[in-house]
Amino acid sequence: MLGVVAGTGATTQGAGFSRLSHVMTESISTLLSSSGLILRGGFNFETGEDAPAQAVLLIGHGGAEYWTHFQAWQARNEGVADPLDSWSRHVIDEAANALGARAVYPSDWPYLPFQQWAMRAEGLKPSPLGILMHPEFGLWHAYRGALLLDRALAFGEAPRARHLCDECRKKPCLAVCPVGAFDADGYDVGACRGHVRADGATCRGQGCIARNACPHDAYRYPAVVQAFHMDAFLRA
Repeated sequence: MLGVVAGTGATTQGAGFSRLSHVMTESISTLLSSSGLILRGGFNFETGEDAPAQAVLLIGHGGAEYWTHFQAWQARNEGVADPLDSWSRHVIDEAANALGARAVYPSDWPYLPFQQWAMRAEGLKPSPLGILMHPEFGLWHAYRGALLLDRALAFGEAPRARHLCDECRKKPCLAVCPVGAFDADGYDVGACRGHVRADGATCRGQGCIARNACPHDAYRYPAVVQAFHMDAFLRA
C-alpha cells in the first residue's frame, strides 16, 4: 500500500506500488495531502476483461484523518446535499483533472464493484460484518472514490494482506448486536436500521456496537464521526 500522511507529504510504499512511477505517486500524494485522503491501492485490468479503463487507483482513508478537512469544507458549503460525498467529489475530481484521469465513486449508478476492486488492489478479505478487514486500519477505513486511467501502470505484485479475522477466535463482533443483525448468513439491514431508528441510542450516538467490539481499534473513528455515518445510514 502507498499512503500519505495528511499535511506532510510523507509516504509509505509497499509491494503493490513498488514499481509505480515515483513521479505519479508523489503527484497524487501532493494533490491529496491537504484533504486527509490517501492513495489506497491499484491495479491494471487484464486484457479481455470487461473493464472501464486500463488501470484503477483507489482513493480513501484509514482512520479519521479526513474529518477536520471535511468539516472545514462543510462549514464553507452549508446546505450541500450528501456533504461527505460532495466533498469527496470535490477533492478527487481535482486530482483526476490534474492527472488526466476519470474519477468514479461508490455512489455512481450503475454501481461499480468497489469492494471487489479493493480486495484485488490491497489483498483484503471481508470481516464477519461485511466490512473489509485491513491489517493496519482494522474496520476503520473507507474508499471514497477511484481514478480510472486509459493507460497501464507499472505495479508490483498484488499484496497478500494478513487477515486479522482469521486470527480472532472469539469474534466479539458477532455476539453483541442487540438484534442479531450479523450472523453466518449475512447482514440483516432491515433489523439493524429498525433497531437504530427505534431505540438504538448507543449505536446512533456512538457507532455500531458490533463494529466497535472489534479489538483492532487503533484507528477507531471518534464518536462524532461514527454518529455522522450512522445518521447517513438511516437516511439511505
